[in-house]
Amino acid sequence: MSEPTQNPQRLRVIVADDQAAVREPLAAVLGMAEDIDVVASAADGTEVLAAVAAGPVDVVLMDLRMPVMDGTEATRRLTEEHPEVAVVILTTFADDDSILAALSAGAIGYLTKNAGRQDITRAIRAAAAGQSVLDREVQNRLLETVRTKPPAPGQPLPGDITPREREVLTLIGQGLPNRAIAEKLFISEATVKTHINNLFAKADIKDRADAVRRALGAGLA
Repeated sequence: MSEPTQNPQRLRVIVADDQAAVREPLAAVLGMAEDIDVVASAADGTEVLAAVAAGPVDVVLMDLRMPVMDGTEATRRLTEEHPEVAVVILTTFADDDSILAALSAGAIGYLTKNAGRQDITRAIRAAAAGQSVLDREVQNRLLETVRTKPPAPGQPLPGDITPREREVLTLIGQGLPNRAIAEKLFISEATVKTHINNLFAKADIKDRADAVRRALGAGLA
């Protein structure tokens, strides 16, 4: 593991992929960004956990299909043991089971390997700021999945949810990412993040997939 930067403005990132032909060029490209330091690379989930423990680390760019410990289990372990570290999935798999498993494990972002360098760096920056970034294909599949699995009745929204938080939940239910929500409501992404954090805490919402279910159940989407 390389020596981590002392500049707090630069994001400390781990690149995890079992294929060196993918991992090494990706780490090299990301390292060219002026605000990103790739502090380690990993070939499986156990190496990710070891690198994070040696930290500090801000974001892990995580493949799903890896030997020894896969990306979903590594994400779950990181969420439990190092909740300050954000996980962005970067994988060739965009099936419903993979998406829901990764997001339920605690991933804040999910991209397919069709994503370009700018998409990946943008997702890393957003994840470090606590904002969710989902590939458009992933958003569409997630929406379709939760729409076919409506929540059980008896889950009304708390009475202390503000009108703005209700608007944000409605737009999440429509599949909009934070940036699009900000543009729609003419507010900053930071403000959207604050509304989402407050909303999730008040309504006991676990993740974005759960938020879509609650929006559907409340007739907001």
